[in-house]
Amino acid sequence: MSDKKVYTVQIHNRFEDKWYTVQVPEDQYILRTAEEQHGKLPFLCRNGACTTCAVRVISGEIYQPEAMGLSPQVRRQGYSLICVGYPRSDLVLETQDEDEVYDMQFGRYFGKGRVRFGIPLDDD
Repeated sequence: MSDKKVYTVQIHNRFEDKWYTVQVPEDQYILRTAEEQHGKLPFLCRNGACTTCAVRVISGEIYQPEAMGLSPQVRRQGYSLICVGYPRSDLVLETQDEDEVYDMQFGRYFGKGRVRFGIPLDDD
């Protein structure tokens, strides 16, 4: 008999307006397990380096030591990467627009207006 905990993870895919409920063992990545249980979710790198699979944690706790693509500040705001995230409780998650998360993380560096060939453009 296994002592592994298994958690119920509910994921709202905003892009398709679909809900997925999956059972994820504590030692398995949420994204991979959701795919195995027929959930279609956004992803790109599968290495925790981008923000394509970012979710907002509505409730519950995710352990994500490999999530290089999210700053500690964005994590504290309740965002996680499910490609490298392990459940630590039952969860309710919601997929996010990658641009929203990217802007939260890097907007202060790139939020100086539109750029063309390295030159900021005046607003038209």
